[in-house]
Amino acid sequence: MRTLSGLKYLFPLAMLLCGHCESAAALDIRRPDVKDFIAHMADTASFKKHKLRKLLKAAQSQPAIVEAMDRPAEKAKPWFEYRPIFVSERRIREGAEFWVAHRQALDQASIRSGVAPEYLAAILGVETYYGRLTGTYRVLDALATLAFDYPARAKFFRSELEQFLLLTRDAGLDPLSVKGSYAGAMGAPQFMPSNYRRYAVDADADGHIDLWTNWPDVCASVGNYLKEFGWNTGEPVLSEASVSADKTLDLDGRKLALSETVGSLRAKGVNFDSPLPADAPALLIAADDTDGVHWRVGYNNFYVITRYNHSALYAMAVYELAAAVKQRMLLNDPASLMAPSVTRSSLAPSSAASPRAGAPATANAQPALQQ
Repeated sequence: MRTLSGLKYLFPLAMLLCGHCESAAALDIRRPDVKDFIAHMADTASFKKHKLRKLLKAAQSQPAIVEAMDRPAEKAKPWFEYRPIFVSERRIREGAEFWVAHRQALDQASIRSGVAPEYLAAILGVETYYGRLTGTYRVLDALATLAFDYPARAKFFRSELEQFLLLTRDAGLDPLSVKGSYAGAMGAPQFMPSNYRRYAVDADADGHIDLWTNWPDVCASVGNYLKEFGWNTGEPVLSEASVSADKTLDLDGRKLALSETVGSLRAKGVNFDSPLPADAPALLIAADDTDGVHWRVGYNNFYVITRYNHSALYAMAVYELAAAVKQRMLLNDPASLMAPSVTRSSLAPSSAASPRAGAPATANAQPALQQ
């Protein structure tokens, strides 16, 4: 999406808040802003006004969603509290099980995108527990609520509502039935509608992109997203680092930007091993642990993961979960990782969704902080 950094919420939060909110109500289609939206869709995308009025009248504006958006449960969470949510024994175990069950889909997506399969699996693990928890809100309700009753981000969510209506029309989906997160993110990879239309891939070339149950499509779409945002095949993601006590006050490890290089960080007193050249882009990361700050250096691929969600915590969780899942696979069956299940020459043609104007800047509206 375009800019939703900081919108990182506890996934069940909206349900917990329902008891403190007024009840949902049908969207008032007589409102000027709703009328303007209907007119815009009719003028720009040839929608029938009477059909849009009927559809939007069926949308439920849910105050619980607005309240959840205003209470980012993860906003001030330090790394030592964030990490155990995602790098847990259960998520590692289920990640290895997912890899075994969907090895061919992961291998195909990895070959096409250049993204190692453990990172594809880890993103799905962080986002939706490998596709198990994809959201229970009607996407129409979520997007209509945020488009018309959440002024802080109304422009963004109105655009996403537009993209959702185009997606459901083009893909033959029932807009009243599609379920997702309370911010409108969909499927196992939690793509917002604009990302679904721009980056989703029909990996098995069956003429239909399904990000809920078609694992070739799911894995290929995550890989395509990372590839399009500049993933460099074979390059590292992160290195552990150390900084002498007299240098720490001069360093900023909270800025999410590739504003340094390997060489510039070393010149500032950051000690770390890296196979990358001195001019390789890098950023310094300060991870708050129970015993103080731990320093890390992120590279281009780390930054690419933050394009999925604008959070260094998120990217570190993906990195550590990916490493742990791969290690578990090596312990359980090392031979299985030595020979890919597919080769590039055996891949069937696939098709990605056509590029659209106004590319989003992250994949989803929030990484669901699921159990």
